[in-house]
Amino acid sequence: MVIESLGGGGGEGEVRPVMIEPPPPSSMMSSSVPAVAPAPPPPRTPPLTGDDDSDAVNDGEGLELLIPPLNFSMVDNGIFRSGFPDDANFGFLKSLGLRSVISLCPEPFPEVSKKFLKDNKIELFTFEIDSCKEPFVNIPEEKIRDALRVVLDVTKHPVLIHCKRGKHRTGCLVGCLRRLQRWCLSSVFDEYQRFAAAKARVSDQRFIELFDLSSLRQSPISFSCSRRH
Repeated sequence: MVIESLGGGGGEGEVRPVMIEPPPPSSMMSSSVPAVAPAPPPPRTPPLTGDDDSDAVNDGEGLELLIPPLNFSMVDNGIFRSGFPDDANFGFLKSLGLRSVISLCPEPFPEVSKKFLKDNKIELFTFEIDSCKEPFVNIPEEKIRDALRVVLDVTKHPVLIHCKRGKHRTGCLVGCLRRLQRWCLSSVFDEYQRFAAAKARVSDQRFIELFDLSSLRQSPISFSCSRRH
């Protein structure tokens, strides 16, 4: 508010207040506060399942998702291990360029899996070993020995070893392979327990420790990338 005097000269005149309107809020803010850009939309999460009639699982944009089997891991150069693969894993298995699959399960191999192996020229070696807990003598040594001969044959590489969960039967076979690679028993058992977790069996570890390697000592191990002592 401004006080304005009405009158001339040195005399006293009438004094009246004059109101001065403030500038509108929009003009004040536009000069000092920058405009805020709208937030970008959240990223879209691709679906994890594809069409029911397709072996490949897509991300919604036509890109195939490669899903490894349960408990999948690399054992050594050209050697892999896992649980029983299903059709959701076919794209991943194809990316490995497998030549062979070693199945340690007594159950018949599914027809859809047989077709996948045939279409991709992958050889199937089946060693039917029943899942057992106690006693450890129930694990058939000869089948483990025969499976090891396939593992040691580099012409069969890359090769995938699997059982139902990729824990016990696969763990016994890999454990015997580690002994051939001259790993110390503590390292062999550490690896076995890492996959078996709470399901680790003393009987499996005793089998690995007592397994007779004498008939396999002469087999070359040219694929090994590392050895533990």
